Amino acid sequence: MNSAQRYPASAWRKSSYSGGNQGECLEVADGYALVPVRDSKNPDGPALVFPPAAFARFVTAVQQGELGPA
Repeated sequence: MNSAQRYPASAWRKSSYSGGNQGECLEVADGYALVPVRDSKNPDGPALVFPPAAFARFVTAVQQGELGPA
């Protein structure tokens, strides 16, 4: 089942931490027990889902610059 089938279009919003117009946009869907995340360029593709605490740790790491290029 792809993300479009599982989560309605109205549930998705562009993440405020996305890279803008550089093709690095993520969307998250609100209102679910797990946090679904998908690539905005592929709305019919799969979504990754994370427990809320894990997603919060990821967002904090991004905000603090702890994640960088490999």
